[in-house]
Amino acid sequence: MLDVTTIRAELAAHYDLAPSVDLARDMAHIHARMDRVMPFPDWAMAAPYVAAINRLKAERGAVVLAHNYMTPDIYHGIADVVGDSLQLAIEATRVDADIIVQCGVHFMAETSKILNPAKTVLMPDMEAGCSLAESITAEGIAQMRAQYPGAPVVSYVNTTAAVKAASDICCTSSNAAQIVAAMPGDTVIMTPDKWLAQNVAKQVPQKRIVWWDGACIVHERFTPQDLRDFRGWYPGLKIIAHPECPPDVVAEADFAGSTAHIIDWVGRERPRQAMLVTECSMAANISDAHPEVEFLGPCNMCPYMKKITLEKVLWSLHSMTGQVEVDPAIAAPARRAVQRMIDLSRQLAA
Repeated sequence: MLDVTTIRAELAAHYDLAPSVDLARDMAHIHARMDRVMPFPDWAMAAPYVAAINRLKAERGAVVLAHNYMTPDIYHGIADVVGDSLQLAIEATRVDADIIVQCGVHFMAETSKILNPAKTVLMPDMEAGCSLAESITAEGIAQMRAQYPGAPVVSYVNTTAAVKAASDICCTSSNAAQIVAAMPGDTVIMTPDKWLAQNVAKQVPQKRIVWWDGACIVHERFTPQDLRDFRGWYPGLKIIAHPECPPDVVAEADFAGSTAHIIDWVGRERPRQAMLVTECSMAANISDAHPEVEFLGPCNMCPYMKKITLEKVLWSLHSMTGQVEVDPAIAAPARRAVQRMIDLSRQLAA
């Protein structure tokens, strides 16, 4: 666990991190990307950290990869690349920088390291895990293979390196249906998200899909009644759900898709009122880009994603701590599974 008192004392000795109205005004172009969701006083507190991180990135030759669930100050203030799991996995193979700072959860940092074994990958908080990733192990994969001999294993990228290594190919919520449809044979094993698997099964009826009993603590908490209640309160509301939600929730939505697809849908359709049935920061991060859209609740917050803060990012870059390592014996087969996903996704998009 990070010693916050020590970290703050060390950072204060090297950087001026006191709230600054003048600096906040000087950096108004960055605040403009999020002023709808971040009041100016909050920005005045965040701006010194954003300025320090961006200077340190340049000095270190580092890039920040940030997931769509990051808070707006990270997403708009310091990220060089933003996106969903698939976008970040692809971009991790393209970056020229020697240092990657992963603003997301641990499995994402592992994926970046797997794809870039010679690069330094920093995780600002090693305790930023994932309940879904922790629900499955390599032993669980072996059990599924024994139960369904010969069936290919498609594992969500929201898994550990060991699970990826035990799988045939990975998938994300944006390409899961296409990946599963391309698998040989009649039966496909999907791990670890049962709700994603069941939603994919409806899209790919030609396959028999069997799944591991895992779920995301953010998305499994939504209910169909939540959505029906909001429709009653706001006639004409458009509801967009993530496919990690239970199928009966997805059935109530106007659109379902990955975080990248959700962003694209809102930009294309521009509804007057929208409810994003996913993690809270999604709506916050795209709010200023769509001032004509009123974003309504509910949303659920991921406690793991929110462990990543500006302070921790600055500390990680300053101290070069939180380096992610993956055993080469695990990294090699895990890399094959991830690269197969990337290659197949590119082929299917061509």
